[in-house]
Amino acid sequence: MKRLRTALIGCGGFANKHAQNLVAEAERFELIAFCDVVEANARRYAGQYTGGQAAVFTDFHTLFEQTPLDLAVICLPPFAHRDEVECAAARGVHILIEKPIALTSADAWRMVQAAESAGIQTQVGFMYRFGAAIERLKALIESGEAGGLGLMSARYFCNHLHADWWRKRDLSGGQLVEQVIHIVDLMRYVMGEARSVYSLQKNLFHNQMPDYTVEDVSGTLVDFANGGVGVIYASNGAIPNQWISDYHIVTQKITATFSDANHARLVFTGDRDNLRTEEIASEVDYYLLELLDLYRAICEGGTTRTPIREGARSLELALAAARSAESQAVVALS
Repeated sequence: MKRLRTALIGCGGFANKHAQNLVAEAERFELIAFCDVVEANARRYAGQYTGGQAAVFTDFHTLFEQTPLDLAVICLPPFAHRDEVECAAARGVHILIEKPIALTSADAWRMVQAAESAGIQTQVGFMYRFGAAIERLKALIESGEAGGLGLMSARYFCNHLHADWWRKRDLSGGQLVEQVIHIVDLMRYVMGEARSVYSLQKNLFHNQMPDYTVEDVSGTLVDFANGGVGVIYASNGAIPNQWISDYHIVTQKITATFSDANHARLVFTGDRDNLRTEEIASEVDYYLLELLDLYRAICEGGTTRTPIREGARSLELALAAARSAESQAVVALS
């Protein structure tokens, strides 16, 4: 089994999840380097996950210049992205990159161009696509058993101050762009491409807090090319210490209620006189599954479930929603 020489770029709190899975899959991945602008962060990761054996860097350019790699796992906040994708692509290094991949469409598509021109494998961290319940419904949609797509509604509720940069729209893009984009991507994955979007975004609970410039309540309506409708409602003013992300999907022959990507209740409605219910409950680690899907694509060929082009498309929809909220008008997507 091939071991991929792997570096982790961005050693903040969330990167621990990827580091844990990389170490757990030591037969497939060899963590050889950590990079963070704060050297202490990179050293802490190197000590925790490799006993201090991995190299430590504060600049990813130096990392790529000095370290032969197969894979780079990029866990940078959106404002911190520079040319790390281009640097990796130029050296044939494959990429797992966290969302959102950028804060502008131009930057996102520049990344796509670099990755696709180099022929590297990429995976964007939209892990909900790998949920067991989502996989089941997706299979029913693709087989035709679900019938036509009608409606998907989803909510994302939390109540947390997050990092200083997260609260500033020019650094994070806002709650929908930085956080709720997971739901935006999942909606695209299930419902298809969007035709237009209309969004209301307001700061109602934190408007007296200095430097809190992102929305803390929003409602977003998506018109899909296949005629379906999407509704996303989100808030950062809900229950403290609870993270709620659930959704409902109605197709011609199935009504599905998801408590998360792994758990759902499907009611088959094609035969009105003989309704059938299917319960899906799984504890699969979809973070691990997205990593293993990338490994498969690198070693065996094919494509990943969420290549970087998909990351750019989901960002396009999220950014269009942000423009809609600013202009208070429907925004069309090409």
